[in-house]
Amino acid sequence: MTTTTLTWGVAQLECYPDAANLTDVVFTVHWTLLATDGTYSGYAYGSIGVPAPTGAFTPFAALTVAEVIGWVQSAMGAEAVASYEAGVASQIEAQINPTVVTPPLPWLSAAAAA
Repeated sequence: MTTTTLTWGVAQLECYPDAANLTDVVFTVHWTLLATDGTYSGYAYGSIGVPAPTGAFTPFAALTVAEVIGWVQSAMGAEAVASYEAGVASQIEAQINPTVVTPPLPWLSAAAAA
């Protein structure tokens, strides 16, 4: 059995240029989730609002993917995170064991063989 690797990413950040005397305050994150087993892959994309900063503020230039993904997953909640991860894993399963196939038309295959 192969191992599926899940990779969360950030495609884009939407910011308020100035909010509460802070610069470039993130309010929406456009996130990605890629699953791959080395042969097949699954993908999800979405956006989510994140709460205004309270306490310590990380300047925009110092943000890391890990920090922003932490915001995303916190805003989603554990159940939604698990649902998205299961969804991209099921995309891989559907490629390995398809429930619908489209084989070549038999009369075209026979003509090509002749």
